[in-house]
Amino acid sequence: MMLRRRVGRPGLIGAMARTAVITGTATAVSGGIQRRQARRMEEQEAASAAQAQAPAPAPVPATDPAERMRLLRELGQMKADGLLTEEEFAAEKARILAS
Repeated sequence: MMLRRRVGRPGLIGAMARTAVITGTATAVSGGIQRRQARRMEEQEAASAAQAQAPAPAPVPATDPAERMRLLRELGQMKADGLLTEEEFAAEKARILAS
């Protein structure tokens, strides 16, 4: 007796199995994304809480104009080298100019 092999679309059981695999994969990926987003939010909240509790940076002692220019040049070079973000640069520049 010869067995016939089905050609074409899968049968009902095959379609159900494929659907189950796709659904399980989508659920696993979605859960991983949600966990990663929750972890990032917790890290951001912890960082902002730590930053809020950090003491304010000490003011730069009053210096002569030549010293301020030297500090500003160094600060500009650090920003150009990519060591400072725009926000860090602006904060340090304001601190230097305020002294």
